[in-house]
Amino acid sequence: MTESDFRVDKGVFRAVVSAKRRIGERFYRLGLDFEGAAAEAFAKAEPGQFAQLDLCGAGLPTREKIPEELADSARRKILLRRPFSFCDVNSKDNKTSVEILYCVVGPASLRMTTLAAGDTVSVIGPLGNGFRMPVDKKRAVLVAGGMGAGPLLYLARFLSVNHEDIEAIVFAGAKSKFDLPFERPLDEVSEGLGFALHEFAQRSIESFVATDDGSAGFTGPVTDCLLEWLENHKPPSREIIIYSCGPEAMLAKVAKIAKEQNIDCQVCMERMMACGIGICQSCAVECKVEGSDETVYKLCCEDGPVFDSKEIVFSS
Repeated sequence: MTESDFRVDKGVFRAVVSAKRRIGERFYRLGLDFEGAAAEAFAKAEPGQFAQLDLCGAGLPTREKIPEELADSARRKILLRRPFSFCDVNSKDNKTSVEILYCVVGPASLRMTTLAAGDTVSVIGPLGNGFRMPVDKKRAVLVAGGMGAGPLLYLARFLSVNHEDIEAIVFAGAKSKFDLPFERPLDEVSEGLGFALHEFAQRSIESFVATDDGSAGFTGPVTDCLLEWLENHKPPSREIIIYSCGPEAMLAKVAKIAKEQNIDCQVCMERMMACGIGICQSCAVECKVEGSDETVYKLCCEDGPVFDSKEIVFSS
């Protein structure tokens, strides 16, 4: 089956690279511009949705720019598309610009570092189901672990623009301050005042950082930071909702906290996705059947990647 077979009903589009910014040792933000039907499609992209990028045509960086730990795998051929969520989406003058946050961890993301303004990339999307917007809630609590920050960056902006009556607060965790995937991890002016992360501070969204090694913010897992905040502030559970994205072990802890405190919670799951459109069945997520002890498997790419935390059977 060829790419053209998907073009009409699945949204296969060509994107033009607008910019690429390095924001950390391994972190980058890639800008993609869409026009025409693609612009219309991506203008409707929801926080939490994703796209599949074809990176097989991207070149390798020079030998000296390849991290030592990737030297052996760097030249491995890229056969499958890679899924990426959106950290921002903006539409203006019949053009939609999308930003993708990524970390260099393998041969595909390594090739992404060679993309430059004017290059074109084949993209399938937007795909999946994103975060559902809160109903009758006063506060949205966003909990990010590592690269889970990407879709929550977009969600924070989406809430501030479209749901001004909802007060948002962000908790971002990582192993160390060097693993925080933000352009300005700590704002020196506002540090310690509840506005640790510049990307959120510029929208007047309170944010807190937690690092496992204590190199920035709260010392310990971000879930401990969240739990401490909930215990100190005791917000009415019916008035808040938790949105979370990050490693599955972290999501399991967030889901546990939400269940114990009777808080609505949505989690953005991550799975290996070979196709992203429900054909390969490689991204199964075990889910509970309401009112039963049985479980079923749903697809992260089609039924998710965002799920109600109560329905997920976490392995950890």
